[in-house]
Amino acid sequence: MTQLVGTVLILTGLFQVKHMFADYFLQTPKMLTARGQYWHMGRAQHAAVHAVGSTIVFVLVGAPMLFILAICFAEWVLHFHIDWAKAKHSESKCLSPNEASFWRAFGMDQTLHGLTYVVMVWAWVVYAA
Repeated sequence: MTQLVGTVLILTGLFQVKHMFADYFLQTPKMLTARGQYWHMGRAQHAAVHAVGSTIVFVLVGAPMLFILAICFAEWVLHFHIDWAKAKHSESKCLSPNEASFWRAFGMDQTLHGLTYVVMVWAWVVYAA
C-alpha cells in the first residue's frame, strides 16, 4: 500500500470518529433546540465543533494551514446548511423517531455529511498531499 493510500484511509477513519463525537457526544442542549430556525447560534456552534475537529484531523496529517482554514470553513457552511435543511424538513412534516420518514431524513443528513468528508479527502489529495 502506498503512503498516499494509507493516509487517505487514515483521514477517512478519523473523519468518521470525529463525526461520531461531534454529532453524538459533544452536542449541548443549546445545539439541540430551535433547529428549524435558520440562524441559530446552537447550530453555528455545532458546525464549529465539526470544523474544529476537522482542523485537528488535517493538522495530524500535516496539511498546510491555508488549506485547513479554507476546507474547514467550507465544512462549517455545509454542515450548518445540511443540519438546517434536515431540521426544517423534519419540523415541517412533524416527524418523530417512531416514523420511517424521520429515519429517512436522518439517513440523508448523515449520508450528506459522509459525502462531505469524501470531498474533503479528495481536496486534500488534490491540493495538499
